[in-house]
Amino acid sequence: MKHEFAPWRSEYFKNKQEGCAFCDIVSNDNKDDENFVIFRAKHCFGVMNRYPYTLGEFMVIPYEHIDNVETLDDETWHEMSHFVKIGVGILKKYLNANGVNIGMNLGAAAGAGIAEHIHYHLVPRWNRDTNFITTIGHTRIHGVPFYEQYQTLKEAFKEIIK
Repeated sequence: MKHEFAPWRSEYFKNKQEGCAFCDIVSNDNKDDENFVIFRAKHCFGVMNRYPYTLGEFMVIPYEHIDNVETLDDETWHEMSHFVKIGVGILKKYLNANGVNIGMNLGAAAGAGIAEHIHYHLVPRWNRDTNFITTIGHTRIHGVPFYEQYQTLKEAFKEIIK
């Protein structure tokens, strides 16, 4: 059996906040840079993951606080899917990702860290991005600072959304 570790995410477990973190971002649009919001659309928004598995990971999240896709209105679902598609292109073009993992964990049993508010994860991947340092030393090397990647993604979405 293989086990994957992301020790840098331990900060996430230490700093769990009360209430919904995503709803807090929705209601505080004056703090978009502080919350690493990369775009806001009509029904959804994009935000960098503060505790990423891979640097450059971001999420597409509906404004509506909802824990399932079955009752999410079609307009919101289609807009989210549209921004996932755009996001994949941005990760490939602006971060030179060789691939992208797209995921949505629905419910705590499925691994959702914030199960009460659905969201897509877009995780950029590069050829050989897991190597002996990650595997043996439980250490991840990031070649670009988090804030720099945030600015890159924010500007890329701004360019496309115009």
